Amino acid sequence: MSYQVLARKWRPSTFREMVGQEHVLQALINALDHDRLHHAYLFTGTRGVGKTTVARILAKCLNCDTGVSSEPCGTCASCLEIAEGRCVDLIEVDAASKTKVDDTRELLENVQYAPTRARYKVYLIDEVHMLSTHSFNALLKTLEEPPPHVKFLLATTDPQKLPATILSRCLQFNLKNMLPEQIVAHLAHVLSEEMISYEDQALWLLGRAAAGSMRDALSLTDQAIAFGSGQLTEADVGTMLGTVDLRFVYQILEAVAADQPGELLQVVSQMSEHAPDFEGSLNELINLLHRVAVAQLVPDAVDNGWGDAERVTSLAATFSADDVQLLYQVAINGKRDLPMAGDPRSGFEMILLRMIAFRPQAVIDTEMNEGDFSLAADNTNIAGEVGADAAKKQYPLPDSGSASPKSLVAEAELTPSRAAVTRASSSIRVDEPQLETGRTTQSAHSLDPATSGGTSAAPGPNPGDSAPLQPAVGRLSDLAPGGWAQALEQLGLAGIVHNVASHCELRRIEGTELEFVLDQDNATLFNDGHRDKIRLALENFYGQPLTVTIAVAAVMSETPAARRQRLIEERQHQAVSAIQQDALLQQLMQHFDGELDMDSIRPLDT
Repeated sequence: MSYQVLARKWRPSTFREMVGQEHVLQALINALDHDRLHHAYLFTGTRGVGKTTVARILAKCLNCDTGVSSEPCGTCASCLEIAEGRCVDLIEVDAASKTKVDDTRELLENVQYAPTRARYKVYLIDEVHMLSTHSFNALLKTLEEPPPHVKFLLATTDPQKLPATILSRCLQFNLKNMLPEQIVAHLAHVLSEEMISYEDQALWLLGRAAAGSMRDALSLTDQAIAFGSGQLTEADVGTMLGTVDLRFVYQILEAVAADQPGELLQVVSQMSEHAPDFEGSLNELINLLHRVAVAQLVPDAVDNGWGDAERVTSLAATFSADDVQLLYQVAINGKRDLPMAGDPRSGFEMILLRMIAFRPQAVIDTEMNEGDFSLAADNTNIAGEVGADAAKKQYPLPDSGSASPKSLVAEAELTPSRAAVTRASSSIRVDEPQLETGRTTQSAHSLDPATSGGTSAAPGPNPGDSAPLQPAVGRLSDLAPGGWAQALEQLGLAGIVHNVASHCELRRIEGTELEFVLDQDNATLFNDGHRDKIRLALENFYGQPLTVTIAVAAVMSETPAARRQRLIEERQHQAVSAIQQDALLQQLMQHFDGELDMDSIRPLDT
């Protein structure tokens, strides 16, 4: 007997042999067992998920000689004829090749006649969405009220193309794509029965390459068996599919964690020797970052289907949660930009280098030694104050008594190089405080006995002790809920911690207890580490221990982030008003019949 491909040899013959699709099978089994049969069924789903297979099994259930049942015998004449494709009462139609209305009319001419020997005459129309509009119209009346001995089984991969009048006359079942776990388990069973040796990792490669289609998975397995001379190994299957070796993906993340761009480019060079698909490699990197994030937040939920849970857990300990989220976002954005790169490799390398370049430094570390902590705090506070002063001078906020729109336009016309002058002047103003900071730091070190010329040194703080508090920069008594936005800008916070704090509302101050409420719409990435960094910054600024609580709820007043957005909108509104009221611009528009592009208007300070 000639060889039969696995996809045909292992096609299910009963509902019990089906893999997945429980939501469809349960409805059909109950309908058959309780004799609640509809006259028309529509099966939808992507290729290879079992639409035609379910329809043929349903035809067996309807025409089995033992009676209508959800478990056909498989041995009677009707079951054998349907399985072998020679049942005269099962009319299978490929709608893609019979799209004309004449074909449909010819098909429906015999609907009125009783079946030759089976219980029901079953019409199985595959790819029904390919029928023409006139063919659908010819089918409507028969599909709505067919004779009692006729059942219609329709299958399509594109139900959106079906008229609503057809959909309303059918029971619709949507077959889902199968999970890689389901495909791998079925492939393992098939290969064991076929007595073919395999590696588990090879099956996972096939399961993922099948993209939810069991037929594709079995076809790829046939191809892999031929490629590997009767056995399936990870190396052979990876070569056949052209997938990237996952060890390169791990090495990439390890190089990013170690901040080694040279090693990173070396790994990419080794990958290039295997002619990889760089977009596929980026997808693997995105999947690995997702698994690392899961390992950080829900360690018990790490998928060990690849047998690499231990390595994923190790990577999760190497990165912070903030870093993983940032790297994931860089990879997602890079995937969008990759087609615009000069060549795939250079685009892939730029994405990886961007991961290293954009990794944020730690804002505040509770394990810092005393001298480093003092120096970092002083520099942060002074730089924050200087930056705030420079920002106020360069970008003044609008007041209720601000200049009129006309004066804003006039100022823009008279000072075309204002931005350049402002940048130059701001750089000069910042230089002097930086020199003063250096002198302050030097004097502080000279007064510190640990850094003087003496031979004795003060013992360092214990690891469990909290960092020493610095002299107060501000007074806690001056802090009020309404002044939280101004106080935040002096704390020296940055990155995601500053973003979290800017969406917080200072709800209550009682002694040294500060109660914040974080806007629930912006609390996705919030964790206890962010709260601790905010508390440390507040303690360092006010020079005393504080108790800080942050609850996630709906805010009742304006947060710093909302205030900043409001000011931006006010400046934008002023800019639009100034442009619209400019007499010269109105004359130009009227003279040249021009139109004003409102989206192109920007304030002078943006």
